[in-house]
Amino acid sequence: MATDLATELLGLRLRNPLILAAGILGISGHTLRRVAESGAGAVVTKSYGVEPRVGYPNPTVVEVTGGLMNAMGLPNPGVAELKEEIVEAKKAGVPVIASIYGCSGADYAEAAEIASSAQPQAIELNVSCPHVKEVGAQIGQDADAVESITRSVKAKIRIPVIVKLTPNVTNIAEIAKSAQSGGADAITAINTLKALAIDPDMMRPILAAGMGGLSGPAIKPVALRCVYEIKKAVDIPVIGCGGIMNWRDAVEFILAGASGVQIGTALMYKDLMVFKDIEEGLRDFLARKGMNTLAELCGLALAA
Repeated sequence: MATDLATELLGLRLRNPLILAAGILGISGHTLRRVAESGAGAVVTKSYGVEPRVGYPNPTVVEVTGGLMNAMGLPNPGVAELKEEIVEAKKAGVPVIASIYGCSGADYAEAAEIASSAQPQAIELNVSCPHVKEVGAQIGQDADAVESITRSVKAKIRIPVIVKLTPNVTNIAEIAKSAQSGGADAITAINTLKALAIDPDMMRPILAAGMGGLSGPAIKPVALRCVYEIKKAVDIPVIGCGGIMNWRDAVEFILAGASGVQIGTALMYKDLMVFKDIEEGLRDFLARKGMNTLAELCGLALAA
């Protein structure tokens, strides 16, 4: 029997567990479609809010040892503009997940309702952006707020809700349990780590916003630990995200209990071929281990 990478997630059938992470090439329906046609099993849009947002001035991205730092400031034209992007992205035939953010439960609920009218297959709540004070991680660090926002969104829409968590907390498992209590259908772990880069010559932070979010290989051990802890604490699926650059990284997350993995920074280094490369590596690994499906692999490290 040939190895099968098909993944059941949130009632959706993905051809493989590889998902484009929010904010990476999700700038338009055309780029989302291109990623899907390059081998992704699903794609996530960039984060949209109720009102348009310009974002931060340049520089917004800097390469550092072990990855990238960014402080984009969540630029977007407003969630009402999302429909045509999703229509275009869905032409590739893979599930499209809409990422949204807000400043309050009412904001998230309104954004989710507008986004769901564009008929994505799921909604991902960004409660974890580390560089926009009034939204994101400031909310995601509060277990009660995460539960309340998740519940508000679930009351408004009928499609699956994924909550993307911040690692910038003392106990991410407790935050995950709050999301589950609020009705979350899945957890994505993790968003970027809050970080800082300074230019010695300029004697000031490199990013215009000062602080930024660190992504890439440097954060993989943290992300892996978070997935491991969350999966032991909740009964809903967990999607791993953070520093996944190759098939070995993907295997580690699946062993830790991830039902799917999101790919982001790897695209900046390896281009769109990264999806096919990881898919091929996963197939070879399963064959070597005498396994036919990813379900046989998922969570095996949890018993250790």
